Amino acid sequence: MNEVVPGIYQLKLPVPLLGDQLAVNAYLIKGDKGWLLVDSGWNTNQAFAALGSQLREVGIGFEDISQIVITHFHPDHYGLAGRVVELSKAKVALHQVEKAFIDSRYVNMDSLLNQTADLLRAHGVPEPELPRLQRASVGVRQFVLPISPEITLHGGEVIHHGRFDFEVVWTPGHSPGHVCLYERAKKILLSGDHILPNTFPNIGLHPQSGEDPLGNYLHSLAVVDGLDVDLVLPAHEHVFTALKQRIKELYQHHTERKAAIISTLREGPGTAYQVSLQIPWILNGVSMSFEDLPSLDKRLAVMSALAHLEPLCAEGKAETIRENGTIVYSVRAIQ
Repeated sequence: MNEVVPGIYQLKLPVPLLGDQLAVNAYLIKGDKGWLLVDSGWNTNQAFAALGSQLREVGIGFEDISQIVITHFHPDHYGLAGRVVELSKAKVALHQVEKAFIDSRYVNMDSLLNQTADLLRAHGVPEPELPRLQRASVGVRQFVLPISPEITLHGGEVIHHGRFDFEVVWTPGHSPGHVCLYERAKKILLSGDHILPNTFPNIGLHPQSGEDPLGNYLHSLAVVDGLDVDLVLPAHEHVFTALKQRIKELYQHHTERKAAIISTLREGPGTAYQVSLQIPWILNGVSMSFEDLPSLDKRLAVMSALAHLEPLCAEGKAETIRENGTIVYSVRAIQ
């Protein structure tokens, strides 16, 4: 637990199986009538104990939390919220896009699993590998206690909490309903997973991502780039200051990823799966081949490749054909 600025505490919540590696940074913010918690961590006994312990260090208990803002509904940010609400009666706020997806993602998953299989099959994932990639995220349900938010966010709201006024900035891309919180007067940005100091957030095209997640992400970066920010409080890693420089690095990363994909396609047409096989990937800071990735990360890699391939087609740099129901990409011939 660390008080990063007066009234805002950074809490470190462990990730299942990884302990303190890639810990989730939740933020606890002092108010006049209760405390605001931004993100909740995974629903594990370890994360729950770590959260309770750090609350006690601040001198409060779960019952003192009056509101929870979830930056996005990935399990490491949303999973423990239901359990915290059982003890605190806090009101949960989440973006409207993701509120609509809670049931299909965490409760009644059959339709989403079928859509995922259809997408992966159409983009070249071999049938023997398909079940592992399709169901790779099913296990995370045990780390989520689903709860429907009482407060639905749209972007543009201002959350008044004690000495802080947080503007809700809708930043889709990494997740379709991702939000950041911006304290304009104090020039502080709670960036969630939208911008991290070291890691490049995964941007993937999938059944719940929207049609152009990469385009949405780059647009969201431009929105945040226009804010006057001195201090960034991210959901992983460490607090940092050079926001504009980091945004430039993120733009550059995606430009280089597109260039790598075009280079691969110049060697011959391929599916999103085949393109993924040719590109180096980074997992937990380590560069590795596609074959060495765990099943969930293989799925994320295919969806990331797809998120870059589709804009290349829209830009006229690539094109697709269907071969026996499979979508194959190629470099577009110069007209």
